[in-house]
Amino acid sequence: MSVGGAAQGDTAVREPRKRPARNIRWRLASALDYLYFLIAALAAIWLAWLLAVESFSWGWWLILFFVLFWALLAYLVLPRLHSILTRIYVPNYFIGRARTSDGLLGDPINLAVLGSQAQLETAMAEAGWTRADAVTARTSWRIVTATLLRRSYDEAPVSPLLLFGRQQDLAYQQEVLGNPAKRHHVRFWKCPEDWRLPGGEPAEWLGAATFDRRVGFSLFTLQITHKIDANTDIERDHVVRSIEHADAGVWLSVIRDFSTGYHARNGGGDSIITDGDLPVVDLRGIRSRAEFEDETDVVEAAADKRPVSIALGAALLALRAVAGVVFVVITATHWTDYVRSLTIDVEGAQQDLVKNVVLSVAVFALVVTVVGLLVQFALITLIFRGSNWARILSMTLSAIAVIAAAVDFFNGGPQVSLRANLLGLPLDILVLFALSSERSSAWTRRIRYLHIERRSEKRASRQPA
Repeated sequence: MSVGGAAQGDTAVREPRKRPARNIRWRLASALDYLYFLIAALAAIWLAWLLAVESFSWGWWLILFFVLFWALLAYLVLPRLHSILTRIYVPNYFIGRARTSDGLLGDPINLAVLGSQAQLETAMAEAGWTRADAVTARTSWRIVTATLLRRSYDEAPVSPLLLFGRQQDLAYQQEVLGNPAKRHHVRFWKCPEDWRLPGGEPAEWLGAATFDRRVGFSLFTLQITHKIDANTDIERDHVVRSIEHADAGVWLSVIRDFSTGYHARNGGGDSIITDGDLPVVDLRGIRSRAEFEDETDVVEAAADKRPVSIALGAALLALRAVAGVVFVVITATHWTDYVRSLTIDVEGAQQDLVKNVVLSVAVFALVVTVVGLLVQFALITLIFRGSNWARILSMTLSAIAVIAAAVDFFNGGPQVSLRANLLGLPLDILVLFALSSERSSAWTRRIRYLHIERRSEKRASRQPA
């Protein structure tokens, strides 16, 4: 009893000293994330305006301008604006709708499941559903080519939708006529521990089932996306029937009028019609193929995956670093010409002095450039490994560069040209866009939390029993 009491007392003494400092760090990091989030949004709008102004001198390249302007508007400007606005007016609690990564209301939650992950996976496999691939650069390119060429891609990825603050944990689909443009698909999210539906009914998984009927443009962001069939109840019932017919151990109940029947639109602008009923599929009576050896939550496994935005931000920084390496190599191989270009023509005894000064300045500038490149490569490596402070430092440097360029531009200073500054302003804006995303922020904080936990475990293991 005395040992237990001492342990509790020690914890009570230590926590007030540790938690406030950590909370302050988290709040400061969140404030910086939101600041750079807003800077990236304003910078993206400015970049779109620069692109529009500069396009008048492109001639026949105007067609390329329209493609670039659409890509910039659809994948940078509009999503960033929606992200800012939806933080204000979209409720941050369960309302029976998923959310897109931009914060828009997505597909309706029209299915609940009771059972373990292994039982859910077994039921879906026996019902003829195929597990969708994760969204990566490779799978994204593959689904684009498969859709254009009308080639079958049974495991084609589905776009991420958010519920409980995270994207779907499992996704399944059934392709129609070997064409990935048409498919049945359903997303599943693991419910938080001890979480209950409004009204008190239990649920371990929630699902959103919809049918992709074709590929088109999103009404709200102009992005290329799948368009869903309006009557989502048909797809919901299709998922339920397929599971029921596959295994006799499945039990079904329905929560009538879980939500009022409504007509609405999802995040892509597609119409939604539903009667508001919520089927609850009980899979606890079926025998799964294999239970997990470790009861690790699927959410933790998904959280450990490096998001595309982190890889994109690191790649953009690497592009700038490679450009710097090329500059250093060219400068070193043409050193004499480089120094001569910096030399000021003077006469008399001061000529040697000026040459020595210019040579010293050139050497110093080259050394500083090399050191800066080494720092950039170090930051890239740390960002790729999940360092939050490296991500914030990189965003800080890019934000300073963008703000400095904007101040000069609007004060009549050097005019910004996308042709002359291809690896300058646009690259800094894209770095801000990638690294300030919610996925980048959440992933780096998750990695930091895991590191803290591991250090705490190591310290605890070293203490005598």
